[in-house]
Amino acid sequence: MNHSELIIVESGAAAEALREEHGIVMEASPYRIDKKKLGMWVFIVSDACTFAAFLFAYGYMRIGAPVWGTPFGLSSIVNGLAMTAVLLSSSLTMLAAVRASQAYDKSSAKKWLGVTMVLGVIFVALHLREWVKLIGEGWRLFYNPTGGAAQFGATFFSVTGLHLTHVITGVIALAFVTRGFNQGRYDQSHVETAGLYWHFVDLVWMFVFPLMYLMNAH
Repeated sequence: MNHSELIIVESGAAAEALREEHGIVMEASPYRIDKKKLGMWVFIVSDACTFAAFLFAYGYMRIGAPVWGTPFGLSSIVNGLAMTAVLLSSSLTMLAAVRASQAYDKSSAKKWLGVTMVLGVIFVALHLREWVKLIGEGWRLFYNPTGGAAQFGATFFSVTGLHLTHVITGVIALAFVTRGFNQGRYDQSHVETAGLYWHFVDLVWMFVFPLMYLMNAH
């Protein structure tokens, strides 16, 4: 260690001793962010660009097609509204889990994380039911049984499939976070980071549902 480095270390130690002696409270830097949250925010921004590209491509093809498929009747819209209600409810339970973890209430945090995962599984089941219904009616990636644009199947299954994959991934991630939090290997920051991802998935659905379902209702 050279002379300049020694001076810096000694001055830092002296400042720390002064703060302890006089009870000075130093405010944390407003620019500091947990690395897990930073990584999640970077992922969310990049993933938002992916969804935006998919939805833009869908809108471009829909506007350019002279005849577009409108397969969704009342039962499908009701099913979609149920999926929306389930996903919005899961955001509330995820928020409750984050607040419980911040309060160091491990039992409540585990309970709300469990409820969030159950709601996620219900969403997946409702989504797959809609897929089975459409496939049973003859819809395929590049086939429109109504005689409209064949691209409807490709865009619908691609966009909703991408979102469905994110929900399934989120449920699996929450299971790992819940287990790690219960065992003491994870802390509240892990729960908060998982919450960011889950809220992002919910937000994306607020764009997917009206564009893919409501605008294609007959």
